[in-house]
Amino acid sequence: MEQASARPLVVAGYPDTHCRTVAELDAAVAECRACPRLVAWREKIARDKRAAFRDETYWGRPVPGFGPPDARLLLVGLAPAAHGGNRTGRMFTGDRSGDVLFAALHAVGLANQPTATHRDDGLRLRGVRITAPVHCAPPDNKPAPDERDRCRHWLRTELALLAPTLRVIVVLGAFGWQALLPALGESGWEIPRPRPRFAHAAHLLLSSPTRNPVHLFGCYHVSQQNTFTGRLTPAMLESVLTDAKIAAGL
Repeated sequence: MEQASARPLVVAGYPDTHCRTVAELDAAVAECRACPRLVAWREKIARDKRAAFRDETYWGRPVPGFGPPDARLLLVGLAPAAHGGNRTGRMFTGDRSGDVLFAALHAVGLANQPTATHRDDGLRLRGVRITAPVHCAPPDNKPAPDERDRCRHWLRTELALLAPTLRVIVVLGAFGWQALLPALGESGWEIPRPRPRFAHAAHLLLSSPTRNPVHLFGCYHVSQQNTFTGRLTPAMLESVLTDAKIAAGL
């Protein structure tokens, strides 16, 4: 199985991306300006603000992943919310989707508290890290294909740095599933053919000649469109997280 390396990680096509640690990756992500449309949008939102948050200083930058660098379980979403992560600087923090997600993580013992309101609120994840295939808030919550693909080198880097401990990935929604599979294939895991389709409660085991095998779970996204309509209930989300927790040995 893969051993941790002391050499900097250089991602193909991005020779300036040298990340020895997850902390270095997070710092590098936060400085990215690769997608002009997303840069303009996230900064516009940070200037204009929502009335309820007019007295707050918005993060207004790419939002790095969040959680321990030796996580056994990785949660993959879509992108930061304009007035959630783009405001607070932490994935799923300060929005309705995060309210549902962190309550479920706490319910199954993977977070120390059920709420996430700001970056210094004391929230701690237990063996879990949260990331996204796109790190900037996109207009209408819809990244363009080229923006998704341009951001993929950060996801590949994150997977490589987490690989020594990573055992389980839970993907929230079809967008994340479709974005993650190519990154997993490029990072050394074997993707079945035909490529598996997203479904809630989907579960497969990905093998690799150089990495530890990884369990991949699908779950509907914790968007208001899903949670308000009952397409995704707290019980459904907790069930997937419980199965993932067991598979990860947490």
